[in-house]
Amino acid sequence: MSEEVGVGPWTGELPAGDHWDAELLRDGDRRNVVDAYRYWRHEAIVADLDTHRHDFHVAVENWGHDFNIGSVIRTANAFNAKAFHIVGKRRWNRRGAMVTDRYQHEHHHRTVDDLVAWAVSAGTDDEGRPRGIPLIGIDNLPGSVPLETHDLPRESVLVFGQEGPGLSPDMREACEVVLHVEQFGSTRSINAGAAAAVAMHAWIRRHVFDQRLD
Repeated sequence: MSEEVGVGPWTGELPAGDHWDAELLRDGDRRNVVDAYRYWRHEAIVADLDTHRHDFHVAVENWGHDFNIGSVIRTANAFNAKAFHIVGKRRWNRRGAMVTDRYQHEHHHRTVDDLVAWAVSAGTDDEGRPRGIPLIGIDNLPGSVPLETHDLPRESVLVFGQEGPGLSPDMREACEVVLHVEQFGSTRSINAGAAAAVAMHAWIRRHVFDQRLD
């Protein structure tokens, strides 16, 4: 038998504060959230996450309703990305996201050029002028650079393609650099969702734990 997820109804005196959800306190909280957010209102969780989101974005090309997109978005939630961007079709395969997309900020861009236009105008310098955020592609392409030896910029958009074809030609051209995950076995590539997790964790190690390459 599997262990039941979450917690039951609140016991004892009800806590004070407008971040608590009255229904969850009464009925229990079975959502896939960390213990610190048990019984919190959905809007309160999002607001709290907004106070400490990290400075990287995640963008995923969505031309063929790839099931891996949901996995990428779920990982973006786990590492508290600033936002995620869907490039291509507005409707995307949410199954693997396990509802984690509800706790993030979603942007849609119809074309690669639309994403580029957003990135160019995003971010500001000390004087409030747009400075742009670089697009960093993740794919094992000819000429790509090992992720393990590249110093990921703090403000960046990590861009992922679809399982199989990877980054589209237009997206490859739009990226400042394309990085790949070094592999040591016989397979040509790893799952797109797995590569995304490795790349996001590399950003976390560099900018949260200050693990520099030198």
